[in-house]
Amino acid sequence: MKQYIQKYYYGDYGEGKNGAADISTSGTSKQEWPLWEVFIRSKQGLDHKHVGSLHAADAQMAIENARDVYTRRNEGISIWVVESKYIHASNPDDADALYDPANDKAYRHPTFYDLPDELTHI
Repeated sequence: MKQYIQKYYYGDYGEGKNGAADISTSGTSKQEWPLWEVFIRSKQGLDHKHVGSLHAADAQMAIENARDVYTRRNEGISIWVVESKYIHASNPDDADALYDPANDKAYRHPTFYDLPDELTHI
C-alpha cells in the first residue's frame, strides 16, 4: 500500500479531483485563512503604522508573508500582525461623548511647560 505525504507551502491551494487548484471564491471552501492586519515600524519612525492586510493560517505565517509583501526594500525594522477579529474600534459618531472627559484635563497636555530643544519626540 502506497502512502503519500501531502506537502503544502505558503499560498498553496487545495487541489480538486481533476488536479486543478481550487481557488474558488464562492465561500464554500472547507476553511478560509483568517485576515491579519499588518503594522510596520520604519527605520526612521518610533511607531508602527498600519500598512495593509493579508490572509494567513497562523501568526508566524502572517509575519513571514508580511515581510515578503510589505518590506521588500528593507524599509522596516519591526512587524506586528494582529488577527482582524481581535481589533475593536470606537464609533466616530460617539466621538464627542467619548473624548469629552479628556477635554477638561489641561494638565495632560504639555502646553505650559518649557521643553528643551533636544526633546524632539513629543
